[in-house]
Amino acid sequence: TAAVVSAAAALLATQAAPAQTAPAAAQMCGACHGAKGIATAPDAPNLAGQSAIYTGAQLKAYRSGVRKHEVMNVVAKPLSDADIDTLAAWYASIKIEVKAP
Repeated sequence: TAAVVSAAAALLATQAAPAQTAPAAAQMCGACHGAKGIATAPDAPNLAGQSAIYTGAQLKAYRSGVRKHEVMNVVAKPLSDADIDTLAAWYASIKIEVKAP
């Protein structure tokens, strides 16, 4: 519907533009999710190429405690909305290539 499209457009307009270099907050992400968003820990997801809307929502859920993970709840707790938007935009801007086996 028009209301859904309008709401989605408003949400996208508030998303931070991706930086040319990784934001400072991404340094703490790199230990598990890799410096460029390709996970180095076996239980961590890749963040590179992930939707900014999805990544932002998950970080906010970790920050609030709605989503539980002993490491991510601690890592996300001090992040501001601006930090989360910047991180989400950064990881979404990383281009990945998928090759079929």
